[in-house]
Amino acid sequence: MEMIVVQEIGDQVPEAGGRKQIEDRKLKPFKEVVVTIIHEYFSSSDVPELIRSIEDLGAPEYKAIFVKMLVTLALDRKNREKEMASVLISSLHIEMFATEDVADGFFMLLESAEDTALDPSYVLALFLARTMIDYVLSPVNLVHIGSRLQPNSSGAETVKLARLLIFAGRADAVETLLLRWGGGTGWGVKDTKDKIVNLLEEYESSGMVSEACKCIHELGMPFFNHELVKKALIMAMEKKKDKMVLDLFTESFGGGLITINQMTKGFSRVKDGLQNLALDIPNAKKKFNDYVKCAKMNGWVSSSFPTM
Repeated sequence: MEMIVVQEIGDQVPEAGGRKQIEDRKLKPFKEVVVTIIHEYFSSSDVPELIRSIEDLGAPEYKAIFVKMLVTLALDRKNREKEMASVLISSLHIEMFATEDVADGFFMLLESAEDTALDPSYVLALFLARTMIDYVLSPVNLVHIGSRLQPNSSGAETVKLARLLIFAGRADAVETLLLRWGGGTGWGVKDTKDKIVNLLEEYESSGMVSEACKCIHELGMPFFNHELVKKALIMAMEKKKDKMVLDLFTESFGGGLITINQMTKGFSRVKDGLQNLALDIPNAKKKFNDYVKCAKMNGWVSSSFPTM
């Protein structure tokens, strides 16, 4: 399987954006190492270790090819690996990949979609839609990718489908797509949410930050921690537990349990639902802005994160 995947990946990055042709003699060993790195990541879910491995390779010109290989390897895997691949793309975009790297990687994959034995257009559309939800690619990026593909090709139709998934008019479209692959935890979404609710209830009762962080670690769901952030923020608003929740964020972020990516996603989900929250919590907007201010001061989210 690994050799098949390696052979399927094209040997050039797209010329758009000033990218140069990659030498075959360097690319082949790169592909072989990357296949191993990605498989290890699917087993360990260790994002920092994968980032270190990419840095050790010292091949910044191969970033687009890495994105293509990552998604290719995830396509035929279970939902857990698909979620892990999406989260990794988001994390790499924050840490070391430019938007152009991700866009070029998807362009290469979409361009070769006609040659695949199975029709992966729907799954690829889900991956593309997730990049928009995770603020990796913008709608403008998708339009640009589509303009570089042959009209009416499988790749071009996949881009259209991705846009439909996001902008189909359903109020819960983003939330549905975000939970499409179950958060990568190996549990169902409902089971995962129940465990998070129980964790927060126990923390509210005991007030023991260290014990709550231990439970977060034991849940083993780093790619679904945005759900914990969301529910914790809502708990803080509803039950006036501001200090308790902010203390939990301070400890869990400082200990590496919740990443900036998951914090940002959790805060974004609360922001998107503020209008509904305000029906039951009149001062929800003010409270949220206070939480965002604290989050920016502590580096939990980017300084450019919008307030309401």
